[in-house]
Amino acid sequence: MGKVYTLAEVSEHNTAKDCWLIIDGKVYDITKFLDDHPGGDEVLLSSTGKDATDDFEDVGHSTTARAMMDEYYVGDIDAETIPKKVKYTPPKQPQYNQDKTSEFIIRLLQFLVPLVILGLAFAVRYYTKSE
Repeated sequence: MGKVYTLAEVSEHNTAKDCWLIIDGKVYDITKFLDDHPGGDEVLLSSTGKDATDDFEDVGHSTTARAMMDEYYVGDIDAETIPKKVKYTPPKQPQYNQDKTSEFIIRLLQFLVPLVILGLAFAVRYYTKSE
């Protein structure tokens, strides 16, 4: 068993010359592996300073890749120092009320129909005027 590190301690190792990752509660010094990583070093550097477990699992690493991790293991992470994942809850927004749609259309028609009739009446009067 290795040393127990806090997230703050691991976060200090966030450069290409000194790069540590947290995966599944374990801390890995992957500095020597950066040049050999098939996905490039940028993807690894972008995962520093946080729990990179989801990033690691999303890629679907092989059993060979997982076995290589033992070589880079330096200790465990103090789980209490990692922020808890918060489930995203979208902000409350007004709900669309289908029942009010027909009410809106009725009010619109009550406004427009008299205008159309009035317009037709003026048109009829204008074009039927005898000169």
